[in-house]
Amino acid sequence: MRILSLNAWGGRVHAPLMLYLAEVDADVICLQEVARTPDAPSDWLIYRDQGVELPQRANLFEEIRALLPDHDGFFAPTARGPLFDGERAVPSEFGLATFVRKSLTVIAQAQDFVHGTFSPDGWGPHPRARNAHCLRLFNHEDGFAFTVAQMHGLREVAGKGDTPARDAQTQALIELIGRVWSADERLVVCGDFNVLPDSRMFSELAALGLTDLITSRGHADTRTSYYEKPGRFADYLLVTPDIEVIAFDAVPKPEVSDHRALLLEMR
Repeated sequence: MRILSLNAWGGRVHAPLMLYLAEVDADVICLQEVARTPDAPSDWLIYRDQGVELPQRANLFEEIRALLPDHDGFFAPTARGPLFDGERAVPSEFGLATFVRKSLTVIAQAQDFVHGTFSPDGWGPHPRARNAHCLRLFNHEDGFAFTVAQMHGLREVAGKGDTPARDAQTQALIELIGRVWSADERLVVCGDFNVLPDSRMFSELAALGLTDLITSRGHADTRTSYYEKPGRFADYLLVTPDIEVIAFDAVPKPEVSDHRALLLEMR
């Protein structure tokens, strides 16, 4: 099976992103930074915040769901706030999207906030709310259940170092996983964690038997050329020892975001 994790960057590299998602043929796709705007007047809208303007693909979730008819799509929003078509404000939801091949049965799932709570009438105060989504799946072809959890981690102006809020986020993620995962089964945890490789988060997740494939396999970069700041770590993918890793990469090409896609082939 193939599991893909990617911060989609609001779909800003839209055409290459859509082509890659169609061609990579992953069984489970975990995406962060995805918009869903049912009443969008156009394909592109603008996010505005404190002098920053960023283009957003207005209905990226629905576009990917249409692109992948053999997958079930799940959307987990963190907030509902305004995107702009010129000066017109259009209500939009923003959060996580997970796509699961229909040949896999979803036998349990949970989504919840790991920092803050849902904001229904704006993007919320900084540092903004974050959530996670966890699914327990059954693979009928090989006859086993496994769990995949994804998270978009807290972003703080001070950087990616450990903080009490990030410690609390880790504990909230572990609690969420515990609602779904059976400890004698395979577990994959992935996402844009917004932490450094030496974060306390990894020692806490190691207590679940998880090993990070980015740092343990010598990957020094999870960013693409679209990202021009220093500090090249953001995205991670962790597995339990009962997962046979056939292949894993922080994919350098094609560039479909300012984050690299993390692609695991496993059994």
